Amino acid sequence: MARARSPLLVLFLTVFIDMVGFGIVIPVLPLYAERFQASPIAIGWLTGIYSGMQIIFTPILGKLSDRFGRRPVLMLSLAGTAIGFVLMGLAHSLLLLFVARIIAGITGGNISIPQAYIADVTTPETRSKWMGMIGAAFGLGFTFGPMIGGVMSRISYSAPFFFAAALSAANVLLLYLILPESLPHEHRAKPHEDAPLIEVFRHGTGWMFGTVVATYFFLVAGFTIMTTLFALYTERRFGYDAHANGYLFGFIGIVTVIVQGGLIGRLVRMFGERALARAGLFVTAASLALLPLCSTITWLLVACVGLSLGTGLASPPLNGLASQMIDQSWQGRALGVMQSAGSTARLIGPLLGGWLLMLDLHKPLAHYGETPFFAAALLCVVGGILAFCLKRPAADHVPETIPVGSTV
Repeated sequence: MARARSPLLVLFLTVFIDMVGFGIVIPVLPLYAERFQASPIAIGWLTGIYSGMQIIFTPILGKLSDRFGRRPVLMLSLAGTAIGFVLMGLAHSLLLLFVARIIAGITGGNISIPQAYIADVTTPETRSKWMGMIGAAFGLGFTFGPMIGGVMSRISYSAPFFFAAALSAANVLLLYLILPESLPHEHRAKPHEDAPLIEVFRHGTGWMFGTVVATYFFLVAGFTIMTTLFALYTERRFGYDAHANGYLFGFIGIVTVIVQGGLIGRLVRMFGERALARAGLFVTAASLALLPLCSTITWLLVACVGLSLGTGLASPPLNGLASQMIDQSWQGRALGVMQSAGSTARLIGPLLGGWLLMLDLHKPLAHYGETPFFAAALLCVVGGILAFCLKRPAADHVPETIPVGSTV
């Protein structure tokens, strides 16, 4: 494993930079779109179309990485992300802004490629630990990105997009100079073996992989309802503005980073992936149910810690289990399907949460947010129940580790 550490740390930095670029646009995009007379519905579609494109193209990028290697496809996707950000900064109409978001969504669904890289170069025993490190990079980037975007917006609304484009371009250069290829030619998918992506559900451990994907979908859908409505909830119940909510999201991100970056490896060794996934889902469900009942900042922080802890415990083991159920040449496609399920949840979650919040608008203030947050908790309970159906794949289904050094 010593030889694998250096490229894995490069992947950590790659995902961190990628997520900083993604997070930068979060506080800016709605205000930027208003310059082009975008309605709230148009802004909602502008936000959702990014995840909509990822539903389609994340598994395709994973499939391409199985065919041509992880490194070139990851570099190509980051270059496309840079182009999308440049177009956002140069946009002079709402139409061009939509085009830019579509391009960014098509090429931005690349998280499955670093995950497939990890599956290539790690043992099953250490895989969830490194999946957790990628989750930590994701959390760090998502924590610092919105803060940087807010600062850059003081220059102009276009400045954050150009800065994000520069980060993506620097990321491409970093990968070109440092990252070796992880997937040797003998393990790549062959042209004559090309098959529909639905085949991934019948490959390896079959229906068990589908159960992992469904479990992950319910986790992400429940959590995304929270992230979509959290600012509205804290504004209405606690009087918090965007600045205060930025600190709360930063707090959630930091706790998640601690769990996924520092604790997940030893916890997997102690309890195993399935037990952590189950515990994480039910802790997330309990925290979502607690959220609308909070009446003080102390209880709000307790709920935030629970959300960070729950998702931090559940997500890396689920990705680790998914990678263990699929053969080497299907890793990119399998993890691409996982992330496509996550993108679908990120599209459905906000739409469902917004509709459910309408039911609370005429309730007393103390009950504001109950309906969507309780529904989000129920989704995670369903995921937790599914997690009890998960079984560890048999040894003959666990992909072998491919040393990174042998593929340079």
